[in-house]
Amino acid sequence: MLLWQWMLMVSTSDRLTWASDQRERPAVSLISHQDIITARQLVGSKMIIGVTVSSLVEAVTAVEAGADYLGIGTVYTTPTKKDTKAILGTAGVRDILDGITGLKKVVPTVAIGGINAKNIQRVMFKSQGKRKRLDGVAVVSAIMAAESPKAAAQALRRLATEPPGFINGGRPHPFKEVDDLLRQANNVIKDLGAKHPLCHNMTNLVVQNFAANVALSIGSSPIMANNGDEAPELAKLGGALVINMGSITPEARSNYVRAAQAYNACGQPVLFDPVGAGATKLRRDTVKSLMAECYFEVIKGNESELIVLWGGLNTQQKGVDSGISTSSDLDKAALTMKLAARERNVVVLTGKTDYLSDGTRTYAIKNGSGYLGRITGSGCTLGTTIAACLASHREDKLLATLSGILMYEIAAERANLRDDVKGPGTFVPAFIDELANVARLAHELNDSWLDQAKVERIGIREPRSV
Repeated sequence: MLLWQWMLMVSTSDRLTWASDQRERPAVSLISHQDIITARQLVGSKMIIGVTVSSLVEAVTAVEAGADYLGIGTVYTTPTKKDTKAILGTAGVRDILDGITGLKKVVPTVAIGGINAKNIQRVMFKSQGKRKRLDGVAVVSAIMAAESPKAAAQALRRLATEPPGFINGGRPHPFKEVDDLLRQANNVIKDLGAKHPLCHNMTNLVVQNFAANVALSIGSSPIMANNGDEAPELAKLGGALVINMGSITPEARSNYVRAAQAYNACGQPVLFDPVGAGATKLRRDTVKSLMAECYFEVIKGNESELIVLWGGLNTQQKGVDSGISTSSDLDKAALTMKLAARERNVVVLTGKTDYLSDGTRTYAIKNGSGYLGRITGSGCTLGTTIAACLASHREDKLLATLSGILMYEIAAERANLRDDVKGPGTFVPAFIDELANVARLAHELNDSWLDQAKVERIGIREPRSV
């Protein structure tokens, strides 16, 4: 079903797919742009001709050869397309949309391949280009294999045309300058303490106790639940989900997907921490699966992990550490910005200097304590803190993320300066105390803790508008 003007398409040969819509407008879909001239001779000038393309070159050639619409794919693997030339993903679809924007002839476009009710909104949202978006999608199994094809088609139509719940809080926001953001950060932390949002952590057993204590100290309500079957109920409670890939198993992967999709469906934020993303094939495959099947409002990782997410799925990472970086500060900021722009979300690159971007606004943050690198779970619990802020402040997810980072890292600095801290062992309880102290100051409308904030706006050319 082509969800563009309610067109039904039925394959009749290996080369041509005949179609008609509710007004009996004849159409034909071609596998290759090379068949356009032949098809036009066969079907005449009034018939609509569409072409399936999998690259920008093919798309441009098809439009210039006279195609009336393009089917862009394959987006995801699908049993109905055995002759797949390439799996594009949403990023590949967006690249083609951007590439055909400047052509003289404007043609409608649909995405094709592996699209169903669970991913249609994500495909429409994440594939949007700078000036052009998809006009619809083409599906087969999601309708023909359904118990009620009519109901399935109607549901897909509705999903394709209404805004997805997970973009709540994703609208453009006026705050760009550091001073403006810092003036708002204390209110974000104050609201967190007032709302006590649920923070659902899917993380390893080693970190769960620490994560729960951090969540409680900042004013959030923690739950540790690694079974994806619990997520649909928990997602309705107005909280946020943290997926931390610390301990990964095949069962964990399916639990992560079910949980993230449940929160996506409810419009609640999901933070993804791709721990050791490039360390093993299992982790690389899990990252690929999660990125294809879920939407994450925030992705947080070290440089090596984000390189894997950007496209280095064959990169071999040693353990969960980032390793020695040879990238410049500007390179790290650019990686963060490009990944955020591609995923249409917020990305945090962690390190001695943290980088934060939503694809338009990009910042460097230089707070923190060396002790954070000498205790287990500091990265995981930073994710917990950010997620709690996302749950309580939905209007600007970059501001919420920045507020969580500053709360966490400034509390670490304050703990580092205490006389009772003698090393990593005494740092942890002092750190939890200082998280609670920052929360208390925010509740009292005292923003003096933000005097320690070291945030700098990075001026990089914006790759696209999000």
